[in-house]
Amino acid sequence: MSKVFTITEGLENLGALRTGGQGSVYKGRRMGPMITAVKILPTPVYAENTEDRNYRNFINEVGKLQKVNEVPNPNVVKILSSGITESGSLPYIEMEYIDGPDLCDLLQPPNDRVFTIKETIRLAYQLAGALAHCHKIGIKHGDVKSNNVKYNAQTGNYVLIDFGLAILTDEERRTSIRHAGAIEFMAPEQTDGQMLPQSDVYAYGIILYEMLTGSVPFPLTGNSETARNNVRMAHLESPVPDLRIMRQNNLPRTWTEEKRDQEMQLPHWLLTIINKCLQKDPAQRYTSGVELLDAVIEANFSGDNKSSNAAVLAENERLRKLVEQFEKEDAEKNRQLAALQTLAKETGAHFNGNKGVYERNRATIIMPKNTLGAIITVGLIFVAISLYAFFRSPASTGNVVYVPATNYLRPPYIPRQYNYDSVARAKHAALLAAKKRVWKPKKVLADSVSVAPPVKKKKRKKFLGIF
Repeated sequence: MSKVFTITEGLENLGALRTGGQGSVYKGRRMGPMITAVKILPTPVYAENTEDRNYRNFINEVGKLQKVNEVPNPNVVKILSSGITESGSLPYIEMEYIDGPDLCDLLQPPNDRVFTIKETIRLAYQLAGALAHCHKIGIKHGDVKSNNVKYNAQTGNYVLIDFGLAILTDEERRTSIRHAGAIEFMAPEQTDGQMLPQSDVYAYGIILYEMLTGSVPFPLTGNSETARNNVRMAHLESPVPDLRIMRQNNLPRTWTEEKRDQEMQLPHWLLTIINKCLQKDPAQRYTSGVELLDAVIEANFSGDNKSSNAAVLAENERLRKLVEQFEKEDAEKNRQLAALQTLAKETGAHFNGNKGVYERNRATIIMPKNTLGAIITVGLIFVAISLYAFFRSPASTGNVVYVPATNYLRPPYIPRQYNYDSVARAKHAALLAAKKRVWKPKKVLADSVSVAPPVKKKKRKKFLGIF
């Protein structure tokens, strides 16, 4: 966390806002309700006179910076005051406090990860106007990045803020650039400590690229010195990734297909401006923000015929493809409908005008061809077997003798319960029947057999006349 300084008399320090390689920004308050932003530079001033080189350089650069307010611009932050802090003897610049998010915040959820074409064009015009305003009076910002462009919630304008790098000397600037955090926005020549108007133009192109794709061309992965060197080399040597492909891949999934197609119709003039801003050689870019603003105005408001024609042709081509697609779909639907109508007539279906549908005739049985063929085949086989059995002649039997069938006696049916008594009675009845069929001599022989005399029962005496 940054150290809190006592700024100066009449200027209250409300706490640190952020810290960077070019110093720290604090939220301040003038005597009264006015809220400001105070940029405190890291280089101390030991004597407030021209003999101190740091103080002399600071006064010279602040004098240039004060010209920003001579002609107010709604897209440039106002410089209110400057001086040396009472604690630490550090130079500071007091600026207007812009209440609102910066461009990085606007690309974070719940916002969409990319800007629409309309909003990007609006940003392009206002930011080009801010750079033109600064370059006209000889001020090079040197630290143009998405964090230093804020959306003013009160006015609805985009505002360029934080001119801290603009008031540093060349030596201080080179040292600051080596340790700066926003290396993704630095032009190739800034690696050597140079700061040109074309450097701001390069950063302008990076910002528009980021707004349209959701990412800078050469992002920094990690904060190691190796990663920073890789980004520096990419700015010097690597080609910029295709903007259209990057935008296509990062369009929000929540957008409708129609909006996604519409948002891919990037104006030719806008792509041309971004491409020129991102040239490696400063001489191939726009010379300053003034020339950049003229190009934007000429293309956007004066009617860039080439870009307009390209946009119209692209839209016509898109519509032509849609018409061809619809015609193919209609032709296919008509073909299918004709086939269905033919099939409906073959199956005896009729069109119900009240319901708007085809209805089949319930008296007609619709049967698959395979099933019908199987039924006919089985019927023919049955008829053939019947005819063969009816008309065939008796076959020769050879030595086989046929005997008429005899009905065999069935065993008697016993309706009652089958138990021991019934079996015994049945046997007894059988024995009686057998005796009747035996020969008479056998009966005589049986009658001649002596029978034992019967035993006479002994008469029992009664007891007391009872038993």
